[in-house]
Amino acid sequence: MSDEPKEEQDIKYETDPEGAENASMSRQSSDEAEPKKSGFGKSESETVSGLKERLALALKEKQEYLDKWQRGAAEFQNIRKRDAEDNERFRKYAAENLVSELLPVLDSFNMAFSNKEAWEKVDKNWRVGVEYIANQLKGVLESNGLKELNPIGEKFDPMLHEAVEFEEVVDESKNQFITDVIHKGYSFYDRVLKAPKVKVAETRTDADKK
Repeated sequence: MSDEPKEEQDIKYETDPEGAENASMSRQSSDEAEPKKSGFGKSESETVSGLKERLALALKEKQEYLDKWQRGAAEFQNIRKRDAEDNERFRKYAAENLVSELLPVLDSFNMAFSNKEAWEKVDKNWRVGVEYIANQLKGVLESNGLKELNPIGEKFDPMLHEAVEFEEVVDESKNQFITDVIHKGYSFYDRVLKAPKVKVAETRTDADKK
């Protein structure tokens, strides 16, 4: 600090205005060069930078938790869907064994009815009663998934049909098509329980005939 009295300094600045202006600019430059401090002893730029880093970290953690939750929710929905499908499949095919065991009974009725000449000789009242019981049994089985297979006119498929007779035809467009059902077949929903025994049309060449 100068030893000159304050009054003399003021007088000096008044007589030397350029010196006073330089001193003021020096103080202003010093104030601008020194960064402003926050209440925590850090500059504002340092505080903002730290907050941005913390915000970025928080957003990253939030996204990770959200991803885990979404994966868990999706897996839970998949498990519920698989359980529902398994339950539906179990309910759908639960009666398969029972239906299979009752098929011979239904076949016995059909065999009796197929011999029309002998069946017509049976007492009418008794015949009507037996036919009613047979239709009841068939209705119950069909309501539980049984379906009678009647593949006449369809292309022969060894995975679905059993060929027991063959019929020679001239028209090649009818080759390997089913012309008659010898014994009925049945399916249970999408599964074949009993393949129908069928007659299949065949076109034969002269070489085949020899």
